[in-house]
Amino acid sequence: MDASFTPEQDEIRRTLRELLHSRCGPRELRTALDTPAGHDPGLWTALAEQLGLPGLALPEAYGGVGCSATELALACEETGRALAPSPLLATAALAAPLIAALGTDAQRAELLPRLASGRLTAALAVPGTALAAALALTGDNGGDWAGGGRAGGVQARRTEDGWRLYGQVDQVLDGHSAGLLLVAAHAGGFARSRTLLFLVPGDAAGVVRVRQTALDATRPQGRVQLRDVRADLLGDEDGREGLPALASVGDTAAAVLACEAVGAADRALERTVEYVGQREQFGRSIGSFQAVKHRLADAYVQVQAARSAAYYAAWAATPLRGAGNCATSHSGPAADEQPPTAPPAARLALAQALEALRTAAAEGIQLHGGIGFTWEHEAHLYFKRAAGDELLFGPVHRLRAHAADAARLFDAQEVAV
Repeated sequence: MDASFTPEQDEIRRTLRELLHSRCGPRELRTALDTPAGHDPGLWTALAEQLGLPGLALPEAYGGVGCSATELALACEETGRALAPSPLLATAALAAPLIAALGTDAQRAELLPRLASGRLTAALAVPGTALAAALALTGDNGGDWAGGGRAGGVQARRTEDGWRLYGQVDQVLDGHSAGLLLVAAHAGGFARSRTLLFLVPGDAAGVVRVRQTALDATRPQGRVQLRDVRADLLGDEDGREGLPALASVGDTAAAVLACEAVGAADRALERTVEYVGQREQFGRSIGSFQAVKHRLADAYVQVQAARSAAYYAAWAATPLRGAGNCATSHSGPAADEQPPTAPPAARLALAQALEALRTAAAEGIQLHGGIGFTWEHEAHLYFKRAAGDELLFGPVHRLRAHAADAARLFDAQEVAV
């Protein structure tokens, strides 16, 4: 089992870190957050055209790079370090895999090349605040989160000229600016309801979108209203349900999110270590005090453990080894060996990464002293990323509880004495 990075993976990380260092510093980040879209279109163009990040995990047949979820996760670790606001997560980790899994040949041929090139961005619209439940991260995605056929959520109605959607979706990542909306909706009424996925252009008639004020400004969100909007069913007209596909994408998304959180935690801790080595009290740097050393050492161990778990989850989320242009040998064995089937791995890795980020960000604010609480400093951005991600994809205890249920950890009838 080779746990080292391949030259291709090292090059992705190095090039992306250099680009983000020059294009997404503190000043550029704040400028991007104040734009209507919440991200820098120029940076997104550079990420797409120079590095091909949106198509990193898409097949070459559709204009992608042909790598795996491992490379996408490593790329997101670098964007997490910089807290770079971009449509990468919503487009490449959530929407594109669903289109690749459920779309017809025509839909794939039309949409995936545009998504891979970055010319089209997409957002997954899940009703309510149930994105984690829909992705089967914190519970079984039975579809109740979509309205269950009752009032609320998003309802789909079949008419003579196709499908029509009506309802409202809150907290849609990049939902206010995405060119394509992938909407989860209930169809069939209460007795025979089923959850389907629909494609809706962002500028379609009847779509009303507003950017929300989010706790984490680096993760832009929008509220989407669908007022009798015409939509295309994702997939064939046999109406395959989207719940299994959402759960499958949830595993990959959790691994990507875990790596992103690890990148943010590592950078928050790095900034704190730099600061305590410079700030002086009683004639010496506060980093030389034993109490400060112990706190930072504990945070460091937590971040490194979370990194190992995140890398393993990224490898385990890749179904086939050795395919495409990127040789994905990190944390993986020979090309013909498959990772073990372990659905809880990604959820546990995400829980550990979110906890590490929360610890590193909190220690950063505390050890920066008074300046850590100010709006002008960047420490609060990492703390808000930690809190915002737990609200969207957690909380940590529910991620772990669902992983334990999936592994049937507490189903044993015999108890050792």
